[in-house]
Amino acid sequence: MSEDDVQQQLQKAQEAVGSFSGDLIKYAIVAFVLLVVLYIVYRVLTKKKKGASAAQAGPLAIDVMALGNQGPPSGVPVLEYYNVPVRLAAIVLAPAGRVRELPPPHELDDIYDSIVPGLARVVATHHPMVRRWPAQMSTRGFAHTFFQHVRLPGEGGKGTPWSSAAGLLKIEGQAIMAGMVLRTESTSSHGQEIIESEEKWLACLRVKGT
Repeated sequence: MSEDDVQQQLQKAQEAVGSFSGDLIKYAIVAFVLLVVLYIVYRVLTKKKKGASAAQAGPLAIDVMALGNQGPPSGVPVLEYYNVPVRLAAIVLAPAGRVRELPPPHELDDIYDSIVPGLARVVATHHPMVRRWPAQMSTRGFAHTFFQHVRLPGEGGKGTPWSSAAGLLKIEGQAIMAGMVLRTESTSSHGQEIIESEEKWLACLRVKGT
């Protein structure tokens, strides 16, 4: 092979390498752009999923520490929980079943008084946070969901001024679930309680001075 032939072969090899390098750079750029697009899509979808989860959990969760440190207000009516004056800090209502709905806010007094006579006046004077939850299927299911989303300090509120009760009531034959967050002036040992029947509300709650 002559020197000219060698130079020609070398030139062809350089041209081939140059062409291959150019194609490789093009492929690398395309791959990088695709990775960037996929990353952006992933971040958008993840953000939407997190936003949806937060939106679903948000209406149920109640920050008990944001309900204030005040004990029961002075004057009447007085709400007692096992004969101890308490402030009604929050109340949650939910229909029982899939299709039933709660009445509008201005018609909730009958429900309050169905829990215990005089409770509507307590709501009017204590100004608790009022939440409306979606329909619930069982008393215990609602109670556990309530305790999970309305967490009391300490060991379920025991040894603190906070306590809560959740369970069933009926008005005009319609089952409704109710959950309450209560605060005493000093510590108590009540914690969390499931109200299995509507009669039990009357055993633990009493309104005086109506």
